[in-house]
Amino acid sequence: MDRLQSMQIFARVVDMHSFTKAADSLALPPSRVTRAVKELEAFLGVRLLQRTTRHISLTPDGTLYYDHCRRLLAEIEAVESGFPGSAGRPRGRLRVDMTLSLARLVVLPAVPDFQARFPDVELTLTVSDRTVELVQEGIDCVIRAGEPEDSTTLVARRIGAFDWITCASPAYLARHGTPASLEDLARHHAVGYLSSRTARTLEWHFVVDGEDRCIRMREQLIVNDTDAYVASALEGLGLIRAGSYMVRDHLRSGRLLRVLADVAAPAAPLSVLYPRNRHLSPTVRAFVDWVAELVRKAQAGWRIDDAPSDAQPRMASRRASRARDPSAR
Repeated sequence: MDRLQSMQIFARVVDMHSFTKAADSLALPPSRVTRAVKELEAFLGVRLLQRTTRHISLTPDGTLYYDHCRRLLAEIEAVESGFPGSAGRPRGRLRVDMTLSLARLVVLPAVPDFQARFPDVELTLTVSDRTVELVQEGIDCVIRAGEPEDSTTLVARRIGAFDWITCASPAYLARHGTPASLEDLARHHAVGYLSSRTARTLEWHFVVDGEDRCIRMREQLIVNDTDAYVASALEGLGLIRAGSYMVRDHLRSGRLLRVLADVAAPAAPLSVLYPRNRHLSPTVRAFVDWVAELVRKAQAGWRIDDAPSDAQPRMASRRASRARDPSAR
């Protein structure tokens, strides 16, 4: 019996509450995982886990042994990461979760650079904006926008921020007019974005005289995907309030026009969240440092001061009319 590997397998089974999920995350046959735990129990002479058809739980001996396992494994990883050999290099599987728009527009185009720097890392990117149970789902870290909630189990490292931009298509503004104040928003409708974390559409927040002002828009269409959200605005289906990196190119091309540019909105921080372990693995640390560098460089391109805005409503109206009537040229 490889005692160290058996300890690693046992700890992963406990973390993921499942033999099958532990086997998948370790790329091992389920039979190997089951056998490793049984051999460990036989070696120690105690039962570590209570098993039923649907649930596993730690015995008192298992709880004690698990705590020691996590501490010893973390110490070993920390020692190995301090040496320049293969043990200290980022390697193995890394699973990261983020929103679709951030993956498509920021991270995926830069993945070749990550692969060139860390050729021994097998990167899996999943996309969502829901609350993720990192340990139970076998996810190493997530990237999320907004102020992270206080957590006793997660570390949140801020890697950047973006601005919220209120905008619409020229066609929409031609039909409904351009809002000049927050009060004007009551006469408009928006595309709603349904958060999977709250099961509600997002409210719009602005800063007026130093105080946060929350507005709930009238919504005739609701979507739960960031690409669909921006696409809805491009189709003239309503106002949207999106991250600057999501609409930058459309604003610069004039396909979307910014409104209420003189009304401040709180910036949205971007953070990487990962389990609060005593020692961060070299692989996770490498990704966190890399994505922080990536976002820091990308933020300069997220500024849209030179983009067309609601200062050209008449021009927007003419463009919209020409788009509807090809002869109007």
